[in-house]
Amino acid sequence: MTTFTLLHTGVSLLPILFGLYALVRDGKIDPQTRSGKWYLGTMLAGSVSSFGFIPVHGITPGQVLTVITIALLAIGTLTLRGQWRAPGYVQTIALTTSYLMLMVFATTEALKRLPLNHPFATGPTDPSLIPVRLTLLAIYLVVVGYQMLKIHAEHGPVARLERLIAGYRHAA
Repeated sequence: MTTFTLLHTGVSLLPILFGLYALVRDGKIDPQTRSGKWYLGTMLAGSVSSFGFIPVHGITPGQVLTVITIALLAIGTLTLRGQWRAPGYVQTIALTTSYLMLMVFATTEALKRLPLNHPFATGPTDPSLIPVRLTLLAIYLVVVGYQMLKIHAEHGPVARLERLIAGYRHAA
């Protein structure tokens, strides 16, 4: 492995940790928290550094997915304020989807190389990766479903009514 490959790999492993920490701790990746900021920074650094492989490998489907990932990061960041943010559906889906993309990249790259003497997959299109990707998709759908239910519970009609009643009690 070249120095650049090692650097890219090291930087690209960090958002896995920061994103997982944020998801477990807060139930989402929130760019206003320290872990969310670290996730965004390291994810952007890993994504941008992947374009350094274009001179060697050319433009691959991985680079196209990286552009989509960067767009998801931008959407997640741009929805910090304003109408798009309220109550957080777009931001949450965008950043959780960016984490899914990261995990697809990470598992594909790891399984193309491990175990050392007999890798699990021969390349990104190897059919043996289908169950891995379906498992990631199932986990993603459960997590996003939970996140949407949580946002709805915090911002839905019942929550608004409870805040309204609490406001009247406080004013009285």
